[in-house]
Amino acid sequence: MAKELLIGVNESGVMETDADPDYDLETKFRMAKESGVYDFFDKTPPADQVNSYAKLAEKYDLPVLAGGWYYVLGQDEDLLAENLRIGGALGSRVHNTQIMMDHADGHLVTNQEVAEAYLRAYEVGEKTGCMPTFEVHVNMWSEDFRQVTPVADLVAARGAPFHMTLDHSHVIFKIDNPREQEVLGIKESIGTGDLVLDPFKPANICDEWIARGLVGHCHARAAVPDNPRNIWAHHPGLDELPSSQHPKDTIGRGIQYPFVEPKPGHWHSDWDGAKLEPWKEVLRRLMAYHASHDDSPLSTISTEFIPFPDYGGGAKYSIFENSVACATWLKQTWQEQIST
Repeated sequence: MAKELLIGVNESGVMETDADPDYDLETKFRMAKESGVYDFFDKTPPADQVNSYAKLAEKYDLPVLAGGWYYVLGQDEDLLAENLRIGGALGSRVHNTQIMMDHADGHLVTNQEVAEAYLRAYEVGEKTGCMPTFEVHVNMWSEDFRQVTPVADLVAARGAPFHMTLDHSHVIFKIDNPREQEVLGIKESIGTGDLVLDPFKPANICDEWIARGLVGHCHARAAVPDNPRNIWAHHPGLDELPSSQHPKDTIGRGIQYPFVEPKPGHWHSDWDGAKLEPWKEVLRRLMAYHASHDDSPLSTISTEFIPFPDYGGGAKYSIFENSVACATWLKQTWQEQIST
């Protein structure tokens, strides 16, 4: 039986630009299906929209295999459990779980608190069939990449497997990016070599996560080292984040790089496709691991080119065009892995 790796699209990526009218839900399903490159849809809908998603998933033969949301510990535990149940009702395999770095009472969440949250969610996931995968992501506990493995160890000590969502754009954009390396103090660890971000260097953090079999889901949104900040996106929310650890500015942090070359005037920076190689290399290594390990928990990758301020907000290039181009590359790269 051939090893499976399915490619999906995040609902937020089925659009042109944030200046264009949003498509209705059926149009999004139809566009994803007609692209010919997607195997599933990625969304956790509100409870009152579950039936609509289920009907469209059946109509377009595009199951909702993944979804996700973000959560504040000390406040949103019931919401996480409910979303896992919604995912289970839709037939989702994974629920991408973002745990905000700030607890409801204001302190930075601890590894023990994250591990406990994971174990509670894992118990619900076993009942519903929709498993939590805790994401590597800015603004979340995991923006300090050094904390992911210790949390995995805490979970394993309690007898459960820790599964994460690998969104390595959040790692790649911090390479050669001193401003972003100041966040949560990772710069010193990078300087000493205790934390390695570059996937072409030995003992890098993405290789560690992959080799430990932690990756249960993946988000594919392109980024490059020292990714250009998104100067076209106004982001006053950064000034209001409760954590004192974050950059305070009114433009996007820059965690999305066009996968295909934008037309003149459609992006704020110069584009060089060769700069995508570190990001692509992580996916090659993830796919190689999945292809060669029967116990790999990975079965889904979602493209996640999105229009928000830290990503593609304000851009004039087509978000969906980049999503489809990326999905096409993912499928080709996977075929190369399983045919070698």
